[in-house]
Amino acid sequence: MRLAIICSFLNQYGGAERVLEVLHRMYPEAPIYTSVYNPKVFPPEDADWDVRTSFVNKLPLAKTKPQYYLPLYPWAFESFDLRGYDAVLSATTSFAHGVITSSGTRHVSFCMTPSRFLWNYPAYAEREQIGRLARTVLPIYLQDLRLWDHAAADRVDHFLAISRTVQRRIQKVYRRDSEILYPPVQIGSLQAPQTPDDYYLVVSRLVPYKRIDLAVQAFNQLGWPLLVVGEGRDKAKLQAMARSNVRFMGYVSDDEKRQLMARCRAFIFPGEDDFGLTPIEALAMGRPVVAYAAGGALDTIVEGVSGVYFREATPESLADAVRRIAGMEFNALSLQQYALRFDEHVFEEGMRRVLGA
Repeated sequence: MRLAIICSFLNQYGGAERVLEVLHRMYPEAPIYTSVYNPKVFPPEDADWDVRTSFVNKLPLAKTKPQYYLPLYPWAFESFDLRGYDAVLSATTSFAHGVITSSGTRHVSFCMTPSRFLWNYPAYAEREQIGRLARTVLPIYLQDLRLWDHAAADRVDHFLAISRTVQRRIQKVYRRDSEILYPPVQIGSLQAPQTPDDYYLVVSRLVPYKRIDLAVQAFNQLGWPLLVVGEGRDKAKLQAMARSNVRFMGYVSDDEKRQLMARCRAFIFPGEDDFGLTPIEALAMGRPVVAYAAGGALDTIVEGVSGVYFREATPESLADAVRRIAGMEFNALSLQQYALRFDEHVFEEGMRRVLGA
């Protein structure tokens, strides 16, 4: 099967890019088409990818400020010549499902979410702390981009959604049915559970929508030890509000991250995410999760089985959930077995079934 993989942007390294790594391992001969590509943000082992970029990639600041060229992305993705492929797989958060294919090419879209800035603009603008100028200019383009985005969804033959929340969005925005296929989590061989140390753990990019501020404020109230792993533009702000019981660890290696997860009292997942890889990683290390009751966490965390929810986006509600989980006992081996249902091998089997190869 001649396959092309399409993704929205390759200018940062996170959960979507880890999905792409699995897809590349599955289909190493498939070229990857994208709007902009910054190889500096990717691990060295990804350097041999066959990445084919749009004309936007050559524009000034495109690799670091791709939002500057928002009106150009429909044109950018429609400009790719995809003749000769039997199938196209778009792994998309924005625009990538809009590629044009020939009538004999099957287009499967692994949709991580319909574009947030198009279909939930007020919340997006608040969460990303968009400046006054951008708030004035951006809405000028949104109506036309929404019309294009909706029309582009009709070019997709089969939608895959990463969670029930995203499945509902696809139905609401595009009026299309979809099948749920959870993103791959690299679990591998399960290690023996470890005795927890006296700390709780957050692993996240430190950006506004991840709501790490809730975790910091909750543990300020509790006075219990919290370790925060990750970097991001909110780091200085979060450090300024944190008390001495909250420690910022910065970037750590994958091995260090797993060891920190294995020894934490519980993993804290305070934001609403479309899926959320890190809670599954923590479960695979045998540790329970405190999660906000929204988004992908509703698919992956079972109250009282793999963790607990907090249902109001407030420090008080999160602190109460931490107190509750502190008084509960979880079987580490059961948590690890539960995590295996999200292992990358399950994803690979599902994707091969859908693509037919």
